[in-house]
Parts: sequence; C-alpha cells; structure tokens
Amino acid sequence: MASTLPLDQMYLSQPDKKTGKAQQLPALHPSRKEDCYFVLYKPPPQDDMPALVEEFLERANFIASDLDWLLSLPHDKFWCQVIFDETLQKSLDSFLRYTPRQYDGLENSNLAIADMQKRLHRSVFMIFLRMSTHKESKEHFITPNVFGEIIYDGFLFDIPKIFDLCIIFGKGNTTLLKKMIGNIFNQQPNYFNDLDETVPTILQVYNSICVKCGLMWENHFNCPQKIDGQTKISPMDMPLQEFKDILLYLCDTCTTLFAFLDIFPEASRIFQKHDYIQRLASFYEAIIPELENTIKQRQFEEIGLQSDLWRRLSHSRKKIIETFHHIISFKCLQPILENGSEHSLTFIEDFLQIFTALLHQKRFLTDYDEQFPVADDISLLQQAFPALDETRTSYIIKAVDSAWEACSRIKPTFSTGNSQISSKSAASQVSAINGEMDQDLRQPEYETDDYGAGAAAAKVTGIELESLISQVRDILPHLGEGFILECLEEYNYDTEKVINNILEDKIPPSLQKTDQSLPRKVKQDEESVLSMRRNVFDYDDFDVYNRNAVDLSKIWKGKKKGEDAKTLLDDKTHITQQKERYNAYRIVVENVPVDDAQFYGDDYDDDYDDTYDVNQIGANDVDSDDELISRRPFTIPRVLRQKEEVEDEEEAEEEVSKGTHKEDGLKRDLFVQDPALLRERAEARRATFCARKGIKRDNAAVTGMAKGQGQSKETLTERRKKETNKSFRANHNRRSLADRKRNKGMIPTSF
Repeated sequence: MASTLPLDQMYLSQPDKKTGKAQQLPALHPSRKEDCYFVLYKPPPQDDMPALVEEFLERANFIASDLDWLLSLPHDKFWCQVIFDETLQKSLDSFLRYTPRQYDGLENSNLAIADMQKRLHRSVFMIFLRMSTHKESKEHFITPNVFGEIIYDGFLFDIPKIFDLCIIFGKGNTTLLKKMIGNIFNQQPNYFNDLDETVPTILQVYNSICVKCGLMWENHFNCPQKIDGQTKISPMDMPLQEFKDILLYLCDTCTTLFAFLDIFPEASRIFQKHDYIQRLASFYEAIIPELENTIKQRQFEEIGLQSDLWRRLSHSRKKIIETFHHIISFKCLQPILENGSEHSLTFIEDFLQIFTALLHQKRFLTDYDEQFPVADDISLLQQAFPALDETRTSYIIKAVDSAWEACSRIKPTFSTGNSQISSKSAASQVSAINGEMDQDLRQPEYETDDYGAGAAAAKVTGIELESLISQVRDILPHLGEGFILECLEEYNYDTEKVINNILEDKIPPSLQKTDQSLPRKVKQDEESVLSMRRNVFDYDDFDVYNRNAVDLSKIWKGKKKGEDAKTLLDDKTHITQQKERYNAYRIVVENVPVDDAQFYGDDYDDDYDDTYDVNQIGANDVDSDDELISRRPFTIPRVLRQKEEVEDEEEAEEEVSKGTHKEDGLKRDLFVQDPALLRERAEARRATFCARKGIKRDNAAVTGMAKGQGQSKETLTERRKKETNKSFRANHNRRSLADRKRNKGMIPTSF
C-alpha cells in the first residue's frame, strides 16, 4: 500500500469471511465497517427525578463512549464507519435536533448532567470537525473532488445540519467553525445551490407566522386564497400553547439564521438574491408590534411566563436587526472599506437604494437606528466617496428622525453628554415615553452565557485594549476608564454589547454597584531598557532617544559627490580664514597712551596715592631689559604674508647671508659626505676587526674577473667549494634539518 495515495484510491488485502481467501478491496468498502450500534440521543430531563436522571446518564454514557471510540479509529476505519454506518448518522442527527439551545434557558442543577452534556457537546463537535476535513496529514487525505461527493451524496452534511452546527457550536468555536463550514462549501459547490433553494422556504416560514397571527404580509407569495379557509384568528384569541409555539418558532429561526450568517458571511449574496433584507424588514414591521401588544395585554396565569415570552421576543428582535446589519455590511459597507473610492460607487448606490426603499418601515428603522445608527454608516460613505449626493443622504437621515417621532419615541443623542440614559431612572423614563413595559426586562442570561464554548476568551491588552476603551468613551464620555474596563471584561471585550447594555441599563448587578466614574488603576511603569542604556553617543546631535528634533541638514542620504584633486588644491579659503586670526596678534603695543584729562581732569589731586603705580621712569636700557619688558617683534607666518612681502624678505636674507660670508669667511657645512670615502673607512674597520679576531676572510678568488672576461682555474675551484659547503652556515641547511625532524616523528608526514 503506497502511503502517498489518497484514501479513495487505496486498495487493501483482506481475507474473505466465507472462503478465507485474500482479496483486494478498496479502502472505503462496506465490509470494513465495524458492527456497532449507536444509541439515539434524548434531551436531559427537566425534573431531578432519580430514575430520569439515571436513565439519561446511562444513555449519554453509551453515546459518549461510542463517539470516543470512533474518534480513536485510524483514518481509513473512521471514514468507513462514517460513510456506511446509518446508526451513527441517526445518532448525530438526534443530538443536533434535541440538544438544548443556549436561548432555551433550560439550566439543570444536577452537576452530573451538566458534565455529561459538556462531554457529549465536545465529542459531537470533534466528530463533525473530522468529517469536514479532507486532509488530516500528508499520509492521510482524500482527493478534494471525491471528498465533496462523499459528504454530499452520503448526506453527511446538509443545509439544516449546517444551521444547527452554527447555532449549537458557534459561540466559543467561531474560528474552527468558520474553517469547517468554509471547507464544506469550497469542496462541494452544490451546497450553494441547496442554500439558494432554502431561502424561499425561510421566507415561507415568515409568511406562515403572519398567516397564523391573522396578518397580511406585503411580500407574501402570490397564491390564491382558499374559499374554505379557516377564519383569521388574532394572537389575542389563539390558544396560549399555540402562541408560545409561534414565539419559540420565531426565536429559533431568527437566532439560527443570525448564527449561520455570522459564521459564513459569504452566504449573504445568496440571501440578497431573493431581496431577503427588504422582506425581512417588512416582516419585522408587521409581526413585532402585534406580538408586543399581545404580550402586554394578554393575561397569563403562570408566574414569570409573560417575562419569559417578552425576553424571547426581544431576543428575536435583536437577531433580526443584527442579521439585517450583517447582510448590509457584507454587501455594501465592507466592499467600500476594502476597495476604496475607485470601485465603491456601485456599493454606495445599493446602500442608498436599500434604505430609500425602507423609509416607510417606521418601526424597523427606529429599532435599527437604535442599535446601528444610520448616520454613522452614511458618514462612512461620505468619507469613502466625498462626492456623495448630500441631498439623498440628508433625506434619509431626516426620514429616520421622523420615524422616531412617528413611533412617539425619543432618539438618544450619544454624541453629547446632555441626554445620556446611563442611570436607571433615566432609562425607565425613556422606556415609559417610548411605550415599553414598566417591568424591567433585563437581558436574557443565554446572551451572556458561555455554555458550549470551546475555549476561554483571550485577554486583551496593550494597544487593542486602549482602542476598545476609546470606542466606548467616544459614545459615553462620562464613564470612567476603570468602569469601562470592568464592563469589557464582563462581556468578553465586545464593545457593542457594552454600549448597548449600558444604555439600556442591562448590566449585571455586580457592575451596577460599581461607580461609573471609576478611574483606571495606573500601573507603575518599570524603567525601560532605553532609559537605562549608556553610550558614548548620548546627547549628541543624532541621539534620537534623548532629543525630540534632529538637524536633518547634517544628514546626507546616499553617497556624496566627491571633489577632484585640483579643486581641493586650489581651494585657499582656509588661508583667508586664518589670516584674520594672525592679524590680531600682529598689533602689539608696548605703552598705551592715556589721556590724563580723561581720568584725572585738569586739576592736580594731592590726595592721589601713587605708591603702586607701575609707570616706568626713564628709558629702558639694554642691560636692564628682561623677558617681561623687552619682547621679540611679532612675525607673520610666511604662508599668510603677501607675495611682495615674502620677496622683500628673501632679498634681505640673501644680502645678510652674503655679508656674513664675506665677514666670517667660513665654509658651508656639508651635510652629506663622499660615499667613496665612507666605503674606504668601512673596509678598513672590517679588516682591522677580522685581523684582531683571527677570522679568515673569504678568498678573493671567488669574486673573479668581470663577466665576459673569463675566469681562472682558481676562481672556479673556490666557487665550487663555496657552493658545496654553504649549507654548513647561515640558513642554507634548513631542508636537511627539516627532513631530520620529520624522521624523528615531530612533524606528521600526511596532511
């Protein structure tokens, strides 16, 4: 078996169960499946009856053990079991269908049931994650095209399953789930066609909800009304259980679609092909006010049922608006940010057309503008495309403001600090004006619960944390940074949740007791490495660590153009610069004349004490001169003199030298002696030394006659002796000595 072949091309030798003979079978063959029966999943009991708890734990333990065994199988065995075992697919489908969702609010106090649920949750997710991966390693992989056919033809994944995976495992496993869903759609494009066929079904669900509530949806499907159709029943008159089912159905549909688009935003294109967001806005406008009025006016016998239904309706409202915003962002806003102003005109036009078509949906515009201000999106468009038509944008903004007035609601101004609704009293006052319930309906616990999260949220620090705090303070400048930091930690650093819950006064009780002007704790900054450094170049002209500004004129970028030698030699500017300095030393005054009348006046002062006067009396004789009184006249250096002065001085020196020779008659001092005389003296000293030491000098016969005149027999004999015996002195025997040393083993013979 070649290890580099994909699993779909491998063949394995396996004995026949009947004959026992070895036969070559594909690696993916039904006969290689293990006989295992996977139990169906049932939801945990709502009551803590021991019998029901024991039954659930026993069944869940069987399922968890079988799933752990499946995960431990090798690559080929795992895929054989997944493809050909129908009980496995039924067990996985039962878990996706019946496991409690986060918004169900079914919290079980039994710790054993909670631990078992987490174990099953993780095992099922790992099974689907492995099923969506076509390449586990370099040795274990499946051809992408064959992988797409296996998961599509074998119904390992379909659109409803993908929806359930997103809503069950989306929170806490977003990164893995995005890769998982993206790989499924990339390897099998037929899922896009299935999704395209699913969107009309979703719209039909909205239509059926409106029909159940006796409402006419303007975008409903054009189908003839039945003559014997049932009489329209309003939500106030329908049975309580049916009303609850409608709310649960609406909450489940809206939450699932939002989770799917959040994980796989590329699906927004397919949804918008059916004008989904326009129909979603009209559905919101028709159904939400009707359901709100029903919950407020209807009498409920069960305690807490009204509050629970209101929470579910509020959750559905929020998810519908967030779904709308997801599609708008992916279709219009995100391409504008990515492509810039060159290709953004088409997306800007789509954005303006969508909101222009929704201006008559007053309630929807009001709720959408409350969560995602339309003015902010239009400001983004104006920044990306400055030439945007201000008439259209101002018309849309004014229409949104009029929608607030039409709904008799006060629009909060987040940009200024005059009308902030951070306190509980202000929030209740605004909610009363807006016509909401007097009961304080806080955020459902399932919106902040991390049930099913695969990993804890990473702690945000540094520049990213400062950016999140500044985002909150831009809208709520009266809050302290310490309070904002605690809110961010509470909501896993989600600024949108922090702002929304502070404005709606839905923060947890632990944060309500905290002072909203709490400052941020200042950490003592440790001495940085740069401040501790010591260098010989500290505080010089180019020390950027200690200087805020550097003289850039002293910095030359690139290689300077060098000057030629002739230009450098002809440049005498340094002589001119030094001339002024030496001219200052040229002025030497022995006695400074002083005007007596300037200091003493014309009258003689008899009280003046001249004891310490240093004025000299009499002439300075030559015999009495000393170094302090008599000074040598200053002489300008020869280089700095004028040419005429130099020539005059040279002539004067020549005249002085001639007169000196004539007077003295002395001979010139010869600094260099005759070389011939020096050689004779050296030869005489050498001969004297050899005679005193008894050294026999070399035979003169070796030198012989000049070249070309012939040599005598004696000369040839002496030369031969010298050549033979020259190795016994000086450094001429180094080769023989080296051979001698090598023979003694002192030097290695091989290199």
